[in-house]
Amino acid sequence: MSLDLHRAAPSDRNRAARHAQPRRASFNRLDLKFSPYLYVLPFFVIFAVFSAYPIAYTVWIALTDRSPLNSTISFVGLDNFVELFTNDPQFWNAVVNTFGMFVLSTVPQLMLALLLANALNRRLRAQTFFRMAIAMPIITSTAVVALIFSMIYAKDFGLVNWLLDGIGLDPIDWRANRYASWFAISTMVDWRWVGYNALIYLAAMQSISKDMYEAAALDGATRRRQFWSITIPQLRPTIIFTLIISTIGGLQLFTEPLLFTSGAGGLSGGSEGQFQTITMYLLDVMNQRFRWGYAGAVALVLFVLIALMSLVNYLLARRISSDK
Repeated sequence: MSLDLHRAAPSDRNRAARHAQPRRASFNRLDLKFSPYLYVLPFFVIFAVFSAYPIAYTVWIALTDRSPLNSTISFVGLDNFVELFTNDPQFWNAVVNTFGMFVLSTVPQLMLALLLANALNRRLRAQTFFRMAIAMPIITSTAVVALIFSMIYAKDFGLVNWLLDGIGLDPIDWRANRYASWFAISTMVDWRWVGYNALIYLAAMQSISKDMYEAAALDGATRRRQFWSITIPQLRPTIIFTLIISTIGGLQLFTEPLLFTSGAGGLSGGSEGQFQTITMYLLDVMNQRFRWGYAGAVALVLFVLIALMSLVNYLLARRISSDK
């Protein structure tokens, strides 16, 4: 009797193993099929909570007269957008200011970053020191940067006006003059972000094959010709990336002009709104006028402007780099 049990045990184990193999194979197939979706699921959950829902809520609130002063919410359709485009000169003033400072800050910023990265890509003494030095503005507090530049561009005792007086020019009221305030705020932005973009360009330059430069040098190409014929085309994806990031940041400019007021004017961007940006105007509408529905319309228009400008910069960068 015991002998028969010992003989039956191996066959039972084999039968169980044969039944387990299809189950294990099905689990493996399910794992290969659904695991990728589980890996990317956290991103889409976070995106839905912190991006998709706020955008959808902004669209809804822009079609209403939502306000903390009203006990009821009324659907107004496109009335907020009609008022924004046809009867709001302050909004268009903010748009002009934003695009003016965007151009003055983004174009010199990326050009200087390219030249700086190209210089740091060569063999220099204390190369590591210089590469670390250009990263210092990135980690500097924006409030400290704004405070320092406010002192530099002060009307009475500022460094820039002192230099202008030294060469016989009249001092400039950098906060009262529209274009002067644009220039001052743009230099603040440039100083802060040139090093950041230079490091991105430098990292991309490090991946370009040195053989291409050696072959070009043997053909008699100068360093300037190598820069425009080899470096720039190879950096096309990186240039497009920095253009889009700079566009998003430039059209959402807020902290630098707000702190440049030094408490005088606040969200109004100066006595006559000479450097009020779209984001400053948005918060002014929401927090000072308590028109949340109208602020939602401003936010959506800003979103569309950023998307359109990013697309224009993307197409322009592709066109320029393909022509080289």
